[in-house]
Amino acid sequence: MPITIPTDYTERTSIPTVLRADGVGVVAQGQWTYATYAALPPDDLRHEIIGGVLYMAPAPNTAHQGAITRFVAYLFRDVEQVGLGRVLPAPCDVELAAHTVVQPDVVVVLAARQHIITPARVIGVPDLVLEIASPGTVTYDRHTKLEAYARAGVPEYWLADPASRTVEVLVLQGQRYMQVGVFAGAVRLPSRIIPTFAATVEQCFV
Repeated sequence: MPITIPTDYTERTSIPTVLRADGVGVVAQGQWTYATYAALPPDDLRHEIIGGVLYMAPAPNTAHQGAITRFVAYLFRDVEQVGLGRVLPAPCDVELAAHTVVQPDVVVVLAARQHIITPARVIGVPDLVLEIASPGTVTYDRHTKLEAYARAGVPEYWLADPASRTVEVLVLQGQRYMQVGVFAGAVRLPSRIIPTFAATVEQCFV
């Protein structure tokens, strides 16, 4: 069944922060799946499902996009070009579970698990996800998405902040993330997933 959009939806396409997309379509919040999500008509927003709840996020700013470009360039060099795995930038759907579909800013899947990458989406748990914080997404990235990544078992989570030019590295221990540290300047990130990542933090920001 096609997903219908409420008549006032276009008024919400310029939003300052991540919001629950209540009232969108015929699917009740808590019941969204990849199939119903994929049936949404295209718009200028990023949609994600966490625990069956549909969220919509604002369009990224230029600092956000500049950071993605640099991280992808360095990760491609240190992961794909040496055969360690694949690097996928947003927009790329990642189906972590039946009712959780996210679009991390950057996804890394190591070579041993490349079977989870399908033509349509990633189905399963990436080895590393990176989110670029912006004023409209930082709370969502640090709470809602962090908890979703932990529940799914994503081993390593990077939170990059273009405003402070820092990267926080989190690693999963049990069912919770533990902070390795917040890094800046000429420091290289101490990644367990990509120990050979050679770019300094300052190189990853415009």
